Amino acid sequence: MEEKVITQNKRVLRNFEILDTVEAGLQLEGYEAKAAREGKVSLNGSYVKEKNGELFIYNMFIAANPSTHGIKSERRRRKLLLHKYEIVRWMTRAKEKGLTILPVDVHTANNRIKVTIALVRAKRMFGNKKKIEEKRIKEEMHKVRRLR
Repeated sequence: MEEKVITQNKRVLRNFEILDTVEAGLQLEGYEAKAAREGKVSLNGSYVKEKNGELFIYNMFIAANPSTHGIKSERRRRKLLLHKYEIVRWMTRAKEKGLTILPVDVHTANNRIKVTIALVRAKRMFGNKKKIEEKRIKEEMHKVRRLR
């Protein structure tokens, strides 16, 4: 089956250094799955926390269909489906100073909705400035080569 990226958290890719990633299932209601397939999902401001030995994603927006009854909050916490040993491994690593777990993207795989979570460390601002400068130099060199 093909894998289709529904949404990405570009802030994580820009402001954090990704150390490790894992693909996790997402426990959704029926209307949420439909909305996610339509791309009505946002990861802005979302994060992952452990509660009672399980991982949950908080503050992830999935649009609610107004015609469904008994709608829950659009930003409710949703359970991540991982093996127990993966949860233990990730939580022990996340307890290190300066590390956290954030969602990177939501995609479909084998007709199921999955979320890629990453163990991240915040980038220092001088690292971002350095990258921007390297990119600018690279673009200028490319322009010079093109003009020859």
